[in-house]
Amino acid sequence: MKRVLVVVAALLLAVLAWVLIVNFAGDDSGGGRSLAGGATPERGAYLVRIGNCMACHTDRGGADWAGGRAIDTPFGTVYASNLTPDATHGIGQWTAADFWRALHHGRSRDGRLLTPAFPYPNYTEVTREDADAMFAYLRTVPAVPRANTPSQLRWPYSTQAALAVWRALYFRAGVYEPEAGQTADWNRGAYLVRGLGHCAACHSTRNALGASSDMMDLSGGLIPMQNWYAPSLASNSEAGVGHWPLQDTARLLRTGVAAGATVLGPMAEVVQSSTQHLSPEDALAMATFLQTLPALHPVAPPEPVEAVPVSERFAARGARVYGDNCAKCHGERGEGVPNAYPPLAGNRAVTLPFTANLVQVVLGGGFPPATAGNPRPYGMPPYVTLLDDADVAAVLTHIRTQWGNKAAPVSELDVARQRGGGFR
Repeated sequence: MKRVLVVVAALLLAVLAWVLIVNFAGDDSGGGRSLAGGATPERGAYLVRIGNCMACHTDRGGADWAGGRAIDTPFGTVYASNLTPDATHGIGQWTAADFWRALHHGRSRDGRLLTPAFPYPNYTEVTREDADAMFAYLRTVPAVPRANTPSQLRWPYSTQAALAVWRALYFRAGVYEPEAGQTADWNRGAYLVRGLGHCAACHSTRNALGASSDMMDLSGGLIPMQNWYAPSLASNSEAGVGHWPLQDTARLLRTGVAAGATVLGPMAEVVQSSTQHLSPEDALAMATFLQTLPALHPVAPPEPVEAVPVSERFAARGARVYGDNCAKCHGERGEGVPNAYPPLAGNRAVTLPFTANLVQVVLGGGFPPATAGNPRPYGMPPYVTLLDDADVAAVLTHIRTQWGNKAAPVSELDVARQRGGGFR
């Protein structure tokens, strides 16, 4: 028995040593280093914008960069921190090295491990020069003496020990290294998508601990707590752009619309706050990278329509609801209106095996972002109070099974789950 206890203790010590080594190895921020030569506030302003940093670090109705926005996670609520140069509550006493440490190592100035709701698993790829430029800009914004709101995570997720174990399992710091044999545009696009753009934060599948087996995976996933599915960027049957003209992909990023495509939901917010501000060169670089992602099959192939029969009564109900509410904009045969309302016939967003987004749009409305390239977008009103669950299920089933579309029906239970998630 004593020998067993010794072995167990030795194993526990070995695991503890491994966790400590993984968490602290290479954490050399270079505290005495000055800002990089190209780290200007002007450059930093551009970088924090395309990194969409303000979206989290500014509360609704609050002062810019003063933090306080609640970020709901499956483990509790995280509140974004104050990034203004306030000396007490913000980053007024931080150095560029401290800021780099947060982005690259996921560790605060005081050594505290940061929760991965702050996407440092992606930001670790940001270069030191870009981190310095971002810090230089943040030092120029007005200081706001707003105290940080403590996060409300459940035990044990609220503990530093749990974070250390999570990081040991799922996080490794590392700046993006350009790939030999690829063009400068491709590498620039890969850097933006994988690092500052942190696209994998939404477009990847996460496990029960909120981690992806590959933080650069872009094969799609359900966005936790939002009831939206971020489609695969590597599948042409979902949101892949491998077969698109390069300029159309860049246009979608900068305007929110392209030939036969419109961004809605969380992606509309990303375009509104972030990607519409991409330079033309950076938008084309991201498009270049995205078009070369290895093609993947959908995560779950859609069931044939014949596998789930639709009653004549249900089909008639869907056709009636469509005629009364949808046909005026989307056309009698789902053909849409160019430059206004997207077509539904042949629309891969309509035939996705995951129906969460369709239900969200019908209940909550669909609103593309207003951008410089599309300042007056056409939107869709919410039907949450006008259509019951059976109506929504029927009309979506109609759309998914007409005009050449072949996808599984939507059930009332599918709609009820989405309505219960926030549309009461």
